[in-house]
Amino acid sequence: MSRLLVPVVAVSLLLAGCGSDDGSGEGASDERALTVSAAASLTDAFTDIGHDFEQRNDGVTVSFNFGPSDGLAGQINEGAPVDVFASASATWMDVVQDEGPGVSGRTDFARNTPAIIVPNDNPAGIDGLRDLARDGVQLVLAAEGVPIGDYAREIFANAGIADAALANVVSNEEDVRAVVTKVLSGDADGGIAYVTDVTSDVAGGITLIPIPDDVNVIATYPIAVVSGSQEADLAQRFVDYVVGEGQQTLVDYGFLPPA
Repeated sequence: MSRLLVPVVAVSLLLAGCGSDDGSGEGASDERALTVSAAASLTDAFTDIGHDFEQRNDGVTVSFNFGPSDGLAGQINEGAPVDVFASASATWMDVVQDEGPGVSGRTDFARNTPAIIVPNDNPAGIDGLRDLARDGVQLVLAAEGVPIGDYAREIFANAGIADAALANVVSNEEDVRAVVTKVLSGDADGGIAYVTDVTSDVAGGITLIPIPDDVNVIATYPIAVVSGSQEADLAQRFVDYVVGEGQQTLVDYGFLPPA
């Protein structure tokens, strides 16, 4: 398994006052901590969801590890203390379920749409998918194993441009956020990211170009409680919140509902 020690960004969401329960009828009376490992593309949406969950559960602190799903799965399987795993691909949830500690309460909670991203000045004149296979185009992708990197390669194969497009790859990045950073900085003419990654922070510097439906690959995101969690009941309540009230937040950030 590749890149088991990929560094991730830890974000601690501190308790933001007292609230009621999460709708389940159960409130937490003592200080409790929940650790969630989630795909990098979920950073903004899950940060908001975590804050909302804390406010509805008195005494609860949610901490996130955001990173590439393959790296997060590797960390969990090596014993990292994680309560909930949210992956951008069923493949890496399968790895934790079948080769690691196992999971419970697994469910799909969102879908996401890959798209081409280019700098606003679009120096290579990219108008569509086939332009990524033109000679001289500098393309950045997430590395193989990272869900958006695998989806990109599958899209190229579906369009019959895999060899030419992959020959233009100048950088393989550790996660989708790094792809966005490379394109935004002008280090590449284009890349493949999710539509949700063109956030307000980067929208002024990046143009999004849709990929035709007949060759695109829609990403499905599963979430589950990691077996062995010391906060299994609280972890399941977080999963229930994501697939319940948290759906509106995900939609607000551009995710599609689960099929």
